[in-house]
Amino acid sequence: MTDPALAGLLTPADAEALAAAVLPAAVERFVGGAAGAELTLRANRAAFDRLHLVPRVLADVSSVGTTRTLLGTESALPVAVAPMAYQRAVHPDGESAAARAARDAGVPFTACTFSSTTVEDITATGATTWFQLYWLRDRGHTAELLERAEAAGCRALMLTVDTPRMGRRAADMRGAFTLPDGVSPVHFGPRPDGVPRTASRGVSAIAAQTADVVDPSLSWADLDWLREHTRLPLILKGVLDPADAERAAARGVDALVVSNHGGRQLDGALPALDALPAVAEAVAGRCEVLLDSGVRSGTDVLKALALGADGVLLGRPVLWGLAAGGHRGVLKVLRLLSEELESALALAGCPDLDAAARLRTVAGPGGEPR
Repeated sequence: MTDPALAGLLTPADAEALAAAVLPAAVERFVGGAAGAELTLRANRAAFDRLHLVPRVLADVSSVGTTRTLLGTESALPVAVAPMAYQRAVHPDGESAAARAARDAGVPFTACTFSSTTVEDITATGATTWFQLYWLRDRGHTAELLERAEAAGCRALMLTVDTPRMGRRAADMRGAFTLPDGVSPVHFGPRPDGVPRTASRGVSAIAAQTADVVDPSLSWADLDWLREHTRLPLILKGVLDPADAERAAARGVDALVVSNHGGRQLDGALPALDALPAVAEAVAGRCEVLLDSGVRSGTDVLKALALGADGVLLGRPVLWGLAAGGHRGVLKVLRLLSEELESALALAGCPDLDAAARLRTVAGPGGEPR
């Protein structure tokens, strides 16, 4: 049965308006907001908007393939759901609903350290699950999370490397954001480092908790410790500089996510799409390259592939779909993205994703072809 609330959803980005109609204002700001003056948030979208594709013609696109192997597992799309915290703040079914939608769409789902649903409950949905890790001050707790992720059946480990501390998100600070009742970081159990519930003017409770538990001393040397404590393929999320990409590839990292955290960390950081070509060139096929930050459509996915990405992570549109309709809302967003990507591939003269990687692009009016 079609959910009437989702009937008018024609693009993944359309879900934003539906989410705004049902979310409390503070939660909507938490999901949609970014750091500082939100320059990087806007720049991420501007980068996609100014990049133009150069279609090929007379290609047989009677059949268009969208499958791709990501971190050793076949995915129906070159797409995975990005790690996003506290999804039960958006919908009561939270991460479980989003993971079931990812399973039904045939794409990987990334469980977050600050999830509001346990990694065990997430993997129980049957979704191909990756586990995202923040580097915690409590090394024993870090090791415990790694053990739980492996035991639960996670297929890869994604270490976020751009968050030694949380970016200054003014909207959350002005609103003294706290999590709704009943929503908590379940991987921290009854520990005293849970999110405080008391609002404090000018302070985000989420930022305060992050400062308490995330270790800002994370360095390249810590990757050796991580390798000793997990057998899972390792993804580094938050790489923008090709020198860092080269160093990661040389150390045998399995994948990189070119990302500025959706504009939520350093305001003024380079748009992820603009960073992508140099990162892809630096790793030269030695590891997989994924992209997030600003992806809103199937055409955006095609642009990322044309600039050297093996795939993308989809973030905010998933949360908007979750808010609008739970499992069905997320599944609708993912299916729309699939339809858009298939259409974009056909219209660009690409029968498969390998052809997409060979497309020429032009950056802006009069820009140089890539």
